[in-house]
Amino acid sequence: QAQLVESGGGSVQIGGSPRLSCAASGRGFRFVAMGWYRQATGKERELIAGISVEGSTNYADSVKGRFTISRDNAKSTVDLQMNSLKADDTGMYYCGLCATNQAMCIEVRFWGQGTQVTVSS
Repeated sequence: QAQLVESGGGSVQIGGSPRLSCAASGRGFRFVAMGWYRQATGKERELIAGISVEGSTNYADSVKGRFTISRDNAKSTVDLQMNSLKADDTGMYYCGLCATNQAMCIEVRFWGQGTQVTVSS
């Protein structure tokens, strides 16, 4: 079992730079990749950034160059630094503990409860 708790969301202006954090508990964190996912209203949840235990990363084209995922294996945390936010970045952001150690995290074993990010002018 694992528990994931996200924090750092809220209302942000276009161009803002919030940082999301996910704290993991349980035994799985140090062995598998972690991912950040976004679900906009009426759309499917999508992987936007993933990171393996060793630090290999994968980004969706929509956030590449603007978002940076990082993890601290000692603290069992994974962060998402978001820069140059756009209105299209609005959505619920979820942290996921992956089933494998692939940064392209397709299968998620555990989800956090999500944190809302709303981008407006």
